[in-house]
Order: sequence, then structure tokens, then C-alpha cells
Amino acid sequence: MKFAIIAAGEGSRLRKEGLYIPKPMIEIGGMTLIDRLIDRAKRYEFSTACIIVNDIYPELANWFRDKDYGIFIQLIVKSTPGSMHSFYELSQFLRDDDFILTTVDPIYTDESFRYFLEFIDTHPHADGIMAATNYVDDEKPLWIICNNRMQIVEFSDTQKESSLVSAGFYYFKPLVINFLEKAMQQGMFRMRDFQRFLLKQGCSLIACNVGKVIDIDHTSDILQAELMLKSKNS
Repeated sequence: MKFAIIAAGEGSRLRKEGLYIPKPMIEIGGMTLIDRLIDRAKRYEFSTACIIVNDIYPELANWFRDKDYGIFIQLIVKSTPGSMHSFYELSQFLRDDDFILTTVDPIYTDESFRYFLEFIDTHPHADGIMAATNYVDDEKPLWIICNNRMQIVEFSDTQKESSLVSAGFYYFKPLVINFLEKAMQQGMFRMRDFQRFLLKQGCSLIACNVGKVIDIDHTSDILQAELMLKSKNS
């Protein structure tokens, strides 16, 4: 399995709050966000880490120079309009194996990640598995509506009867790349629209509640994430 990381955002909300470090280079628990994800990919024996970073901050591309992470890395340096376009750029590497796709934002424990991997193993017929959380800290969360078997029936911008929101990382089989190309041709640019598109195409998508996940969108999120990791390790 491959591990794909979208780290091409500008971090505009953090910059407005006075934090000018590129988001992937923010340290939490003694590791940068990007290194935390690459380390996780290595420890859980993924074959490749496929990464896209933007070309706005040269220090991002330089971050990988002369580093040996112990895992094969395929790097793209390119700014994109959004996460779905970044996914499309990475898709050239993702056609031949199952993969996990994640933004650089979410912080969660190793326990949560192990549970997610175990959930994947026990649902081999799913085309995609969406990590979900009932910890809502996003201004515009994507609500996940499921049936009693956790099969996703709708993605909603409003809560409705759901208590789960997208946690920002996903498991996909390579077949979704064909649908990604169709979605791009139709002018879609948001990941949530692509997920809705997959449902319309008849894909089997399942939600997996991985527990607490904190997205690093504001400076206050950094402290919350530090506290969460510290409490899990104590």
C-alpha cells in the first residue's frame, strides 16, 4: 500500500494569526507535521510516500534534501488551487496499488491509525474508507451520513442526523483514479465534491470512526494537539 500526502496548502489562516512557518514544518510533539506522516508511513511499512508541496515556500522543497527517511519518496513541488487538484497531481503514482490519502493537517494517535488499518483489513470489498471523527472543530465540517452498517449514504454540509465528520484522511482502491479524472473534467475542485461524486458513481464507501482528530488550522489547534498527544503518552 502507498501513503499519499497533500501538503500544498498555503496555511492562510495560520498566517493571519501570525504564524509564518509553512504548515508542513510546524512542530507538534517534537516532530514536524510532514515528518510525522512520513515516519508513520515508514513504521507501518508502506511501500512509498507520495508527497505534494507547494512552490510558494522554497524551504518546503529543500526540507527533503539529503534526508533519508528509510522509505521511498516521490515528491511533487507544485502549487494547486485546492486539495482535489493536489490529489490529481499525485494520482500518477497511485494507479497500481491501494493507498491512503491524507492532508497534512490532521493530528491523531497511533492507536487511531492502527484501528483504521485494521478496519481496512476487515472491509476488503469497500472501494473507499473515510476516517471519521465525532470531535468537531472545523468551521465548515463535512458531515458523514451512514446507515447502520457504517456504509456512507450521503456527505452533507449540514449536520442533519449525523454525529460524524470527515477526519481528513482516506483509504482508496486505485479504481477511484478513473473517477477522479472524470470529476476533474467536470470542473470539480473540492475533495468533498469528489466524495459525493464517488457515491453517485455507485462506489462503496464506508466510514470508520477513529476517535479524536485535531486539524491544524489555527494556532490554538497546535496546543490542543500537543495536549492530546501528551495525555495519550502519559
